[in-house]
Amino acid sequence: MATPKEILEGKPLRSPLHPALVHLPIALFPLSLLLDLASWLWPRPELCLVRGAFIAIAAGIGTAVIAAIAGAVDYTSIRNDHPAKKTATWHMVLNVVAVGLFSASLGLRYGSLDLERTDLLPLLVSLAGLGVLGYSGYLGGHLVYSDGIGVGRHQRRTPLPEKTIERPAAKGKPVEIGAASLVVEGGTVRADVGGTVATVARSDGHLCAFQEFCTHRHGPLSEGKIENGEVVCPWHGSRFAMATGKVTEGPAKVDLRTFPVEEREGKIWLRTETPARPA
Repeated sequence: MATPKEILEGKPLRSPLHPALVHLPIALFPLSLLLDLASWLWPRPELCLVRGAFIAIAAGIGTAVIAAIAGAVDYTSIRNDHPAKKTATWHMVLNVVAVGLFSASLGLRYGSLDLERTDLLPLLVSLAGLGVLGYSGYLGGHLVYSDGIGVGRHQRRTPLPEKTIERPAAKGKPVEIGAASLVVEGGTVRADVGGTVATVARSDGHLCAFQEFCTHRHGPLSEGKIENGEVVCPWHGSRFAMATGKVTEGPAKVDLRTFPVEEREGKIWLRTETPARPA
């Protein structure tokens, strides 16, 4: 049975939930402003434009709260060392500010729903809220289209690696990157050894290590799906055999670089450098 977090990520639906939910407040808040402007152009009480704007804002706030819950879950899945974490934080803060402004506008309207037109102050507050919401939406699009945040993660059944394990290189010798228990069946860890970023994954009880970034468009393979000895890129669905790095399904055409990895004394040992040749 899916956990509450998995439900909010959209895993049972096989589709992200947050992007679907945000369409509601993004539509309702501008609708309220359009109704406000219409009340100034056609100040007729029988049209109920002021009341309609009030209802649109109230519905927008309610749906925004629901969307924010799913968004907060997605936010916790962004690893702390990802450069998009700062952008995601601003996206979240600006959304809170926008909802706060629309909530203030809602309060200013209460008790004045039978007017011919919306008072100027709540209209201006709504306009400010829409401006903040527009910029926050731009940041949200940047997170998806430029940084790939949330793309394909709903397909992953095991937890995402929360951070990158950093280790110095050891001149061709294997480096211990952590306990073997860190890599569960179907799961991954991400390690930066001397500047080389690698994914270590477990499938059918066997460990494999390969380069972190897909050879197609640099999707993060540590966030991909592991199945039948293959890793599936979360961005565009390229598949690679983990043991050999060979492409098994495009759009990628270039094989992955693989690395020697072993489990010894309850630890994972990874070598990303080519062993030194004998003199």
